[in-house]
Amino acid sequence: MVRRGRVWGRWLLTLAVALGGVGALAQHMHGAEVGAVGGGAGGAAGGTARPAKAPRPQLATGVAFAPDGRLWLTGLDAQGRLFVQSAPAQDLQAWNAPRVLDTAGDVIAADGENRPKLAFGPRGQVVISYTQPRAKPYTGWIRMLRSSDGGQTFSAPFTVHADQQEITHRFESIAFDAEGVLHTVWIDKRDMEAAPKAGKKSSYRGAAIYRNESRDGGASFGPDTKVADHSCECCRIALAPGADGQLRAMWRHVFEPNVRDHGFAVLSSGAPVARATFDGWQVDACPHHGPGLALADDGGFHAVWFGIRKERGEDVAAVRYARLNADGSPRLSTVRALPDEAAEHADVAAAGARVAVVWRSVEGARSTLRAWLSNDGGQTFQRHALAQVQGDNDHPRLAQQGARMVVVWRTTQEVQVHELRF
Repeated sequence: MVRRGRVWGRWLLTLAVALGGVGALAQHMHGAEVGAVGGGAGGAAGGTARPAKAPRPQLATGVAFAPDGRLWLTGLDAQGRLFVQSAPAQDLQAWNAPRVLDTAGDVIAADGENRPKLAFGPRGQVVISYTQPRAKPYTGWIRMLRSSDGGQTFSAPFTVHADQQEITHRFESIAFDAEGVLHTVWIDKRDMEAAPKAGKKSSYRGAAIYRNESRDGGASFGPDTKVADHSCECCRIALAPGADGQLRAMWRHVFEPNVRDHGFAVLSSGAPVARATFDGWQVDACPHHGPGLALADDGGFHAVWFGIRKERGEDVAAVRYARLNADGSPRLSTVRALPDEAAEHADVAAAGARVAVVWRSVEGARSTLRAWLSNDGGQTFQRHALAQVQGDNDHPRLAQQGARMVVVWRTTQEVQVHELRF
């Protein structure tokens, strides 16, 4: 069994690294216990100043298959410029030269859960989205470039949401639904900013999930619409189509009084939020560790997520997998931890009875890319080690076109593509 001290400490260390040091972690945790990590980032024992560390490479990338079968990737280069590149369907290792896009000088977030993303529409549309950090801490705008000629040319960047306050609009996800409507979903703090204060803190729990739609491939957008109050603040949002072609979203939600489990909603329905996980994790912090979601062949869903739950009186931290019903409610008998105590940032994809779960496993400076593959709809899995690297690397990203599934893993040295064989 995974015990509390080891994994809780490892989770805090991971979060500290993601946020840029222990001092940033302490600020982000808003008073939560950080003793497992050690002293502050500004100095060492005895008051000796620590040398400034070089910024970590921004390796977070978005990947997707184009309609013609080419695999596309977008991210930042070493100079912080947004680029795209692609590889032909017949040889996914043969990347063409990166093409730098004009983003009008925007600063772009590309680390961990907050990454550039791309999506392909049904009529030659390609859209690339990213978060542009603003001057105030934890604020941002969702920006987008669009193409109507299959990605040969792109527009100047524009802001997707109608609200222009310098507040949190971050951690966006984008996807086209079966009718060709483009959906953008993001974490938004306008309701928190407007809520009355309780002392120095807002009376509003967490942030909110907002969305909008474009019916012309990103040329224009409908109004900002709230999906749910009280989301977690810094975790990615998973999107997946349902059997009806409408998009579903899954995100880390703040259930009363302060439980960080996961919500699930049909984006265009306005139906109440369903509770998709029941870890019962009570923590006044965001773990920067969002879920993954994929349509199952029976109309339900496959889901993966990170959480800490009580098991036999112990706090057990794990990335878990489960089947969800079509309404997002969990099939509790299917919940299980991935077979790796060091697993983090899992993703999931499915095609018929084939299900793929991939994740990164970190031990010190060494990271291992692993896959868990099923041929029977998630009843049983086989674990595989796909690659291992030293040093900085991105979370693994799954890309899918029909039955074809690949995992893309970007490191400081290269972009690896692993075709999944069942």
